[in-house]
Amino acid sequence: MSGVRRVISGSMLVLGSALVGGCITVNAPDKPIVIELNINIKSEVVYRLANDAGNTIDENADIF
Repeated sequence: MSGVRRVISGSMLVLGSALVGGCITVNAPDKPIVIELNINIKSEVVYRLANDAGNTIDENADIF
């Protein structure tokens, strides 16, 4: 009996896949895809300048 169930289950799976397969369509968009990236570079530059200034002050403590 389990063999019959496997055949029936397999048949239902193939039939279901065939029915759903015809409903899916993939089309390329008419307009180009635009990706906008807003990157904040200011914080990194300020951090690097602050770190460099700190090192300069430490190296030349007698000037400051």
